[in-house]
Amino acid sequence: MTTNKEDNIISDEMANPSPAKSIGDPGITPLSPTHIQQNDTDQVPSGMAFVVVVAIDFGTTSSGYAYAFTKEPECIHTMRRWEGGDPGVSNQKTPTTILLTPDRKFHSFGYAARDFYHDLDPSESKHWLYLEKFKMKLHTTANLSINTDLQAANGKRVKALDIFAYALAFFKEQALKELSDQTGGEFDNNDVRWVITVPAIWKMPAKQFMREAAYKSGLVSRDNPEQLIIALEPEAASIYCRKLRLHQMVDLSNQTTQNGFSPTDNVGSTMTQANKEHVRRNRQSRTFLVENVIGELWSELEEGDRYVVVDCGGGTVDLTVHQIRLPEGHLKELYKASGGPYGSLGIDYEFEKLLCQIFGQDFIDQFKIKRPAAWVDLMIAFESRKRAAAPGRANPLNINLPFSFIDYYKKFRGHSVEHALRKSNVDFVKWSSQGMLRMSPDAMNSLFKPTIDHIIQHINELFEKPEVSDIKFLFLVGGFAESALLQQAVQNMLHGRSRIIIPHDVGLTILKGAVLFGLDPSIIKIRRSPLTYGVGVLNRFVEGKHPPEKLLVKDGTRWCTDVFDTFIAADQSVALGEMVKRSYTPAKPSQQVIVIHVYCAEKENVGFISESGVKKCGTLRLDVSGTESAAPRREIQTLMQFGDTEIRALAVDVSTGRTVKASIDFLGH
Repeated sequence: MTTNKEDNIISDEMANPSPAKSIGDPGITPLSPTHIQQNDTDQVPSGMAFVVVVAIDFGTTSSGYAYAFTKEPECIHTMRRWEGGDPGVSNQKTPTTILLTPDRKFHSFGYAARDFYHDLDPSESKHWLYLEKFKMKLHTTANLSINTDLQAANGKRVKALDIFAYALAFFKEQALKELSDQTGGEFDNNDVRWVITVPAIWKMPAKQFMREAAYKSGLVSRDNPEQLIIALEPEAASIYCRKLRLHQMVDLSNQTTQNGFSPTDNVGSTMTQANKEHVRRNRQSRTFLVENVIGELWSELEEGDRYVVVDCGGGTVDLTVHQIRLPEGHLKELYKASGGPYGSLGIDYEFEKLLCQIFGQDFIDQFKIKRPAAWVDLMIAFESRKRAAAPGRANPLNINLPFSFIDYYKKFRGHSVEHALRKSNVDFVKWSSQGMLRMSPDAMNSLFKPTIDHIIQHINELFEKPEVSDIKFLFLVGGFAESALLQQAVQNMLHGRSRIIIPHDVGLTILKGAVLFGLDPSIIKIRRSPLTYGVGVLNRFVEGKHPPEKLLVKDGTRWCTDVFDTFIAADQSVALGEMVKRSYTPAKPSQQVIVIHVYCAEKENVGFISESGVKKCGTLRLDVSGTESAAPRREIQTLMQFGDTEIRALAVDVSTGRTVKASIDFLGH
């Protein structure tokens, strides 16, 4: 479809423009909106040969990295064991915690940060900046920008970008050190393709924020953006799950969880001795052999089969629906990613609410600020008991209260913790003589309930969508998938509608899949756009079709303002490499930069940029300086790509054929 210059002019007004404003820049005209399908071969940036792919799983509660050399893609190495570690928690990953010195310099990350902070004297620790579980801020901040800040445990504010950059720099250093030791020489960062995982439900600003942090950390340079790929967590899990062998997973459909096993116990009854031995050996080694043959599970899948990946992490729960395309085993997304902030952190918040109920919100708030290290201790003690919760459990769970909690409470209230427990109306939490909080199993289970209910509701809603019928498998992945309570809830909800599969080492599934994705990013051929994207344009005014308040008369021509020109609609299928093409013309020959506001909405059909639910979400910048030509009217052809994990733009000056620097910014620098 081709439109004339007169019919469709870009106008860059705000949501409620005055006619005078609209005339401001009507000079950018889209000429021919078209979709073009490119071959996959255009995808691969030429001349980029990487020796190794390193994936960083930057999680809300724990993080880690894994890598594979491009010459041996079937060997995935997970990172070295970390020093430190907690009883009852496997330490293949390290906690996402970071410590800065009082003058805001990076000090340590992970267990090292936690242990050092813990050992500081309280008078000193209040000057140090300790941060944990900060990744969620990128999901929950409505107008995320480069200047968004975070709050450390002592109440001081720090720039989020600095914290994320410090964390990525830490992983870069660890990984390069390990690679140098492995190869026996200084390993060059230019030989690494980096992959960072993010939740699929993250919006573009959060993904771009991760990329900005990577530039700032020196992981990759702005001049070489292809060296970094953003991977979506459930997609990575999906890619890995296709490779599973039967001894690498638990099929919940064949079992009851009554005995309260966690998948890491490798349910004995269903495993042969040889398998057990294999799993035991695998535990010690950090190298996973990904069978090059397609896994046994996969051999049961036929062309067109559908499966769901439910990625339950610390912060978010992400649901993705994939369909298999044979013979290559490429994947096609069937429904836009959905989910929400229903990770295992929700259980920690419930525990905190319970403590407030017993000891008073005023005390808990005060204690967190005045004794931040002891608060961290208390949450670590809770974490290990949280992992012991199971549906059939009969005996109570004991949680150690740090001495300084008991001590500070007495000073604060003038009576003992024991007294508070007796007086509180919380009857399922008792005080044990060994100085512990004793919780009944029901009390612990009730802390899980709100979070698990959210997840179940979400899976339920997803399964009711017409696109999501006949699901063969449901893969439960992410750290929270280890919870027997969650497993049982999913089983009860599905009633055998799909087989529920949990990979062993379920917390590493995403990491391993992210490495596979980095080795072959074109494996996912079709995605669904999470939002509707477009720009505001001027159209010829049509009586009866256009609302009269949108009429603008300029030089005798009647225009309709604020028309939404849709680039792509929410939940629309987009193939990898597919481009949306528009042409724009600078308003004046001397114009150096064209800036076009990009709008987005959750709904599929948008008529005007002024409708409710439509918001300005980014800017498309075309740097046309240096491309001046004798042509009477310059046409800048812009290509936007929506089929990848990030949105990209390229542009060409049609009259000269020269590339125009194009960028699409969602952080509003």
